[in-house]
Amino acid sequence: MVGHLVLVVLQFIAAWFAAPMVLGHIPVTGHLQTFVHAGLYAVVVWIVGLVGCFALRDVRMPSTRTLAAALVCAMIGAALMLVPQLLAAIPFKFPPLYLPLFGAIIGYFLRR
Repeated sequence: MVGHLVLVVLQFIAAWFAAPMVLGHIPVTGHLQTFVHAGLYAVVVWIVGLVGCFALRDVRMPSTRTLAAALVCAMIGAALMLVPQLLAAIPFKFPPLYLPLFGAIIGYFLRR
């Protein structure tokens, strides 16, 4: 259980800092940038999980189905970002890019 908590923290930190650096090298703008950002979150989360399975106890190796689940959930989070009424209805404020990031992490743990 502790291994999974450490993995979630590592995935969050790695994706939050690595995805914008990679996104800087991809020439895309507008709403499409949100979905590319979500895809990058999912890939970084999966790669950190792949590396983490070798370093942490009780963490199984993720499969390509895990990557697909992380991508789907991250895309759902990115789509939710495009609905301003939904963001306004959430009682606490946070950066909107947390939605695809949390979606990628949740998708990772749905199919690990």
